[in-house]
Amino acid sequence: MTMIMQKGQTTIEYSVLIIVLLGALLTTSVYIKRGIQGRWKAAVDDLGDQYDPLYASGQKTQSLDSIEKTKVLTTQFPNGLITVRHDSSFVNETVTGVLKIEAQQAR
Repeated sequence: MTMIMQKGQTTIEYSVLIIVLLGALLTTSVYIKRGIQGRWKAAVDDLGDQYDPLYASGQKTQSLDSIEKTKVLTTQFPNGLITVRHDSSFVNETVTGVLKIEAQQAR
């Protein structure tokens, strides 16, 4: 009879231990979730303002400077002409202005 009671007592002790551990996990899971949510919020807040497709503005600067040079040299020979062409160009582009986009939301 004592052997059966010891097995029953051991089973009850393990059951109580498992219940206590599950209770502790359930209690701390709320705090763990809140901690993770807090970190996500901080990370998203660090990203800055979000883009709104209905309203956007910005500044744009652009200019264009272009220099082109072409040299053509022609040499005459008894059996024809030889032409040598040399092209060089330099382009620098800049435009200055304000860009503003507004749209109305569909009703």
